[in-house]
Amino acid sequence: MALSQQNANALPKYIQLSELLIRDIDAGRLLDGERLPPEREMAQALGTSIGTLRKALADLESKGLLRRVQGSGNYIRKSAKAAGVYAMFRLELLSGGGLPTADILSVESQIKPSDLPPFGTSSRATRIRRQRYLNDVAIAVEEIWLDASVGELSADLLSDSLYQTYLKRLHFWITRAEDRVSIGALPDWTPSLFGSSGQPSGYIERFSWSDQPHPIEFSRTWFDTAKAVYVQRLK
Repeated sequence: MALSQQNANALPKYIQLSELLIRDIDAGRLLDGERLPPEREMAQALGTSIGTLRKALADLESKGLLRRVQGSGNYIRKSAKAAGVYAMFRLELLSGGGLPTADILSVESQIKPSDLPPFGTSSRATRIRRQRYLNDVAIAVEEIWLDASVGELSADLLSDSLYQTYLKRLHFWITRAEDRVSIGALPDWTPSLFGSSGQPSGYIERFSWSDQPHPIEFSRTWFDTAKAVYVQRLK
């Protein structure tokens, strides 16, 4: 897969690569104690430079997910604790893992519509609509509502990871989330290349909290069950 270059606010390439490897570890595609290929061979297979790969491996080592043995190689260390930027992103390719990226469809600040469940303390919210990818495969569309009490965002401020955007731009972190997974139908704003309005899909509703007693974000995600699966691992 190609690392994201289209968005000026995309995560640095070494972080994208680190996140891809973290999700492969979490999905069991890379096993505890497994020896990684030689760095030059691995960089070529991943379509990246040796320098970028080494920065990604250093990031994994700092998170306790890699053991580097002089003269022997790099070995996976599976952790019981989620360590990645996308630790709360539960969709994976059917084969496991996949690097999440996103295309922004629209960003608007507006009064909360009446069909939203209660969340936050403001009558206004930023509505973000995006199309989501795993390893460049379109797997979902999503609509995120961020309560105006914690701030507002515009399209030029967003990165592929909204939670990183919240931390960098609005200075708060999502500490926990509650998901409700069911079956839904694609919304009327779905891009035509992804699917048709009303088409059955997997459906996730999520409430997210920071350090406040009430949720400050509500999101809806419609995903293609022929390409992706919702995974929650108990550790």
